[in-house]
Amino acid sequence: MIRFMEEKDLPEVLVIYNDIILTSKAVYRYEIQSLEEKKQWFQEQKAAGNPLLVYVENGVVAGFANYSQFRPYPGYKYTMEHSVYVHKDHYKKGIATKLMHQLIKLAQEQGVKTLVAGIDGENIGSIKAHEKLGFEYAGTIKNAGYKFNEWLDLVFYQLHLPGPQK
Repeated sequence: MIRFMEEKDLPEVLVIYNDIILTSKAVYRYEIQSLEEKKQWFQEQKAAGNPLLVYVENGVVAGFANYSQFRPYPGYKYTMEHSVYVHKDHYKKGIATKLMHQLIKLAQEQGVKTLVAGIDGENIGSIKAHEKLGFEYAGTIKNAGYKFNEWLDLVFYQLHLPGPQK
């Protein structure tokens, strides 16, 4: 079941996010996030009107997703960058794809013109999943990040949507 995230979900969301930080290159962050930081993020996202989704399986948050404005300037107000994370015990169940379908639907309803994905260049699974959803390759920033003692390339993919109705 996909539903909007509630504050009570944040401890489970935090477990997923912190595991991603510690074990993967999906987030170029070194230190785990505190519950207070995640609560602040949650409040900021809600205040901005950004969708926050969770995928719940058997009463447990198995994944979450959101998008927010790509850059903080008015000219980017129709361009959103998304994030999708799945708990390691729930990989290969199609949860990320289901969350993405819902994010795309919400983006269309909100008049988003471009949905952006920033993906670690070695994450072939995520790249292929985005291509299946219609995302197109938009470019690579080589050596954009440094984690686990190596330089990392960041690839960008984008999905073109109808955008705002004029």
